[in-house]
Amino acid sequence: MEAISYKTVSASKETVNKGWVLIDAEDQILGRLSSKAAFILRGKDKTNFTPHVDTGDNVIIINAEKVKLTGNKLTDKEYVRHTGYPGGQRFATPKELLARKPTEVIRMAVSGMLPKNKLGDALRRNVYIYAGAEHPHAAQQPKEIKLNTIK
Repeated sequence: MEAISYKTVSASKETVNKGWVLIDAEDQILGRLSSKAAFILRGKDKTNFTPHVDTGDNVIIINAEKVKLTGNKLTDKEYVRHTGYPGGQRFATPKELLARKPTEVIRMAVSGMLPKNKLGDALRRNVYIYAGAEHPHAAQQPKEIKLNTIK
């Protein structure tokens, strides 16, 4: 009996080809933008995806202050944080947070879609979010992608 055997390709830190991707958040819905950014950060769009290795690209997100939220989420959704002191629980709506720190809304959304372990910590360091259209990563020659072309 003759059978064709295929070797399972398992990526390692040495064999991974990491690129740079630019995403424009202007008029994009927060959840869809975040899930697609997390998909690219994780490396699931690549053929050599390996669950325990950082195979994803570095992601640059620009125009963070122009992201959209559907429905009443802009005023009804609440982000909760704690200062670490007794009675230090603080609440903020996306509207308040977009006015104060527009990058944090996207950072928290993308971060919530990544693994909660050492690999997730490494992946969080690969996302760069900027409020305006300018970014300091021109030397990396990021490839601009349209979100509707990603699965």
